[in-house]
Amino acid sequence: MPRFSVRWMVAVLLILLVGGAFFFCEYLIYFPTILKCAWPKINHARGGGEGIDGRPMDSAVRAMVLSDTHLLGAVGGHWFDKLRREWQMERAFQTALWLLRPEIVFILGDIFDEGKWSSQKHWEDDVRRFHRMFRHSTDTELVVLVGNHDIGFHYEMDWFKLQRFEKVFNASSTRIVTKKGVNFLLVNSVALHGDGCPICQSVEKELIKLSRDLNCSLQNSQSGSAVTDSCEGSQLYPPTPPIMLQHYPLYRVSDAGCTGLDAAPPEERHLLFREKYDVLSKEASQRLLQWFKPRLILSGHTHSGCEVLHDNKYPEISVPSFSWRNRNNPSFILASVSPSSYALSKCFLPEESTVIGVYCSAGACLLLLFLAHCMWMKGLLQCLSLFLLGKHKSL
Repeated sequence: MPRFSVRWMVAVLLILLVGGAFFFCEYLIYFPTILKCAWPKINHARGGGEGIDGRPMDSAVRAMVLSDTHLLGAVGGHWFDKLRREWQMERAFQTALWLLRPEIVFILGDIFDEGKWSSQKHWEDDVRRFHRMFRHSTDTELVVLVGNHDIGFHYEMDWFKLQRFEKVFNASSTRIVTKKGVNFLLVNSVALHGDGCPICQSVEKELIKLSRDLNCSLQNSQSGSAVTDSCEGSQLYPPTPPIMLQHYPLYRVSDAGCTGLDAAPPEERHLLFREKYDVLSKEASQRLLQWFKPRLILSGHTHSGCEVLHDNKYPEISVPSFSWRNRNNPSFILASVSPSSYALSKCFLPEESTVIGVYCSAGACLLLLFLAHCMWMKGLLQCLSLFLLGKHKSL
C-alpha cells in the first residue's frame, strides 16, 4: 500500500478515535444512562383511585429533586475544575430535562460553593453561570432552596446574603409551593438554630404561620363547615400533609444505617454527626415534625444518600450531590406525587471513573496506533530510537 494512503488512513483513524471518545464522554454518555430512568408509578393501593381532593391518580406531579451543585467560585475554584464539573452538571441536567420532562425541579441548597463570602461581582458571575447551566423551558418550574454555602453557616449568615439569594430566585426561602393539589413545604434550615437570632426568629415565625394555615386547611376539609374563629384570616391550602424539603437533614446520630450505591463510604458511616452543623438539632427536628407532620422529608447537605424513618412514621430521604466534585456517582430523585400518595425512584448519572477510563483507553489506543504506524513506515528499531530520542530531548 502506498505510504501516502497509509498516512491518510492513520489520520482518519486518529480523528475518529479522538473525536469519538470526546463526543461519547462529553455528550452521548448521558443519554443511555438517563434513559434507564423512568418516572415511578404510584401504588393505587396506597391512595385509591383518586386523591384527597378528587383528582385522578394520573394527575400526579412529576418532580425532579437534586442537591448540592456547589458551583465553584473565584477563590477556591480552579478554572479546569470549574469547567469540568459545570459541564458535567449542565449536560446531565439538560439531558434529563429533554428525556424526562419534569413539571417541577427542586434543588435542595448549596447551589454555590462560595456564596457565603463572594463579592458582588463574583456573586453575579456565579449566578450567570447557574442560569446558563440550569436553563429550562416555561413548561418546567425551577424551585431553589437555600443552603449553608449560599448564605453561610448560622454564625456567618446575615440579611444581606439571605436577601441577595432570595432576590435572585424571586421568592422567600421559607414558603409553600402548591402544584396539582400537592403542598411542597420549603424550609430555610440554616436559620433553625433556635438561638433567637433575628433571621431565626423571622423564619420560625413564618413556619408557625404556615403550620397554622395547613392545620386549618385540614380541619376545614374534615369538618366541612366554615372556618373557625381560631383559623380566621388563615390562608387555605389543599388539605393534605406536605412534602417537606430542606438543605439540612433532620437529626440522626450518623449514617451507620444507610445503605446503597450512593451511601457514604463504609469508613465514614459511623462518624457521629454534629448538631446544627451536619444535621439539625434534636429540638429543631422535633419542632418541624410536630408543626407539619410531613408525609415525606427530602434533604441534602451530606452529599450521600440515606433513608431514615423518624418516630416510626416520618420518612426522610437524603439526596446525594449532583456534582462529580463531591462523589463519583452523582444521582437525583424522580418523584411522582399525588395529593394522597407518592412514589420515588433514583436516577444515577455517569460515573466520573467511567469517563476517565474511556479517555485513558483512547489514549492507549492512540499510542498503539502511533507505534504501529511508526513500525510500518520506519521499522521497529528506528521507531524505538525515535521514541527514546524524543523522550531524551524532552528531558
